[in-house]
Amino acid sequence: MTLSTQEIIALGQKHLLGNVGRQPLALARGQGTRVWDAEGREYLDFVAGIATCAFGHAPAFAAEVLARQAGTLWHVSNLYWNEPLVRLAELLTRASGLDKAFFCNSGAEANEAAIKMARKHSFDRHGPGRHGIIAAQNSFHGRTMGAISATGQESLHQGFQPMLPGFAFVPFGDSASIAAAIDGTTCAVMLEPVQGEGGVKVPPEGYFREVAALCREKGLLLILDEIQTGLGRTGLDFAFRHFGVTPDLVTVGKALGCGYPVGALLSAAEPSRALTPGSHSTTVGGAPLAMALSLELASRILDAGFLSGVRERGAFFLEGLNGLKRQFPRLVLEARGLGLMLGLSLSQPSAPVSEALREKGFLVNATASTVLRFVPPLTVGLDEIEALLGALAQVLPEAYPGQC
Repeated sequence: MTLSTQEIIALGQKHLLGNVGRQPLALARGQGTRVWDAEGREYLDFVAGIATCAFGHAPAFAAEVLARQAGTLWHVSNLYWNEPLVRLAELLTRASGLDKAFFCNSGAEANEAAIKMARKHSFDRHGPGRHGIIAAQNSFHGRTMGAISATGQESLHQGFQPMLPGFAFVPFGDSASIAAAIDGTTCAVMLEPVQGEGGVKVPPEGYFREVAALCREKGLLLILDEIQTGLGRTGLDFAFRHFGVTPDLVTVGKALGCGYPVGALLSAAEPSRALTPGSHSTTVGGAPLAMALSLELASRILDAGFLSGVRERGAFFLEGLNGLKRQFPRLVLEARGLGLMLGLSLSQPSAPVSEALREKGFLVNATASTVLRFVPPLTVGLDEIEALLGALAQVLPEAYPGQC
């Protein structure tokens, strides 16, 4: 017997931890850009599992890969080699221009591995005492203790202190503040190419080139968290391409598994030597089932024609959002982003707009209190983007009468 939305919510409230604020919506199935709730109501999904479902929901090719691999070999642990593991490592290192890969189960785990690698690399080169990492205010790197310690949002630290020591936070987009924060204890700089949870913030021109130059001058590692931006989300394989730099470490996730739990750390050769056998590991990371799926997904995303389509649809979407800014200049402060990672910054709280759009059959994400974030499947159609833009043009003046 299928449960109703209210029955699902009631059962969940009884048995699940209350650590997540869920919308009053129980999704039952999906296909492409569309999802349906338990009562069969249809929604256009511009959240995509928070920038995760690159090919939308239930892509047939992914189900076929999973079924084929599930009938062959699921899991063997990292005590042994397996072919999908090494083929995926080859693909991602070649695409990124880096040398080595480590696979795990989530973006937060990938960031934990990056933090450990940076500190161990510094220890091996300089001895103890040089372990500090400079990160950005309003950043987000995950919920585990190391990743949350690297996250520049004090509200997310409350009640969990003490945080892992050694992190300093500076304004995002200001290379001078990084230069001022570097001292004899610093070993790395850790940044998102585009801040996602922080409000889809794109840094100013030249910022990453200046940061990369600082890191080279001071002998620091540059870590880029591409959990959200990596593998096609911004219209290029990796977001760092937009800024003319190559980092020492890159973390990826989300699109790498498209909903299957996969994360990865990609590293240049020298820092990779820090993690010797026994220094870091994971039981399930790199399992054949996940690797076979990710290999297929990444191969399709990294296709030049596919990425060109993401850029085309992203430009169309951004122009439409800028049209809303021109239409509602008092309410819409800025449209911003890269590729299909876009944000609409409002002068008012964004949650009421998100809720109104849900009632009209569109799922979007409100973040950073006043920003609407749009991270649809990378396969979203122009007609679907137009439909959302039309709904936004209706909802904005309804949500804030007199403010437009």
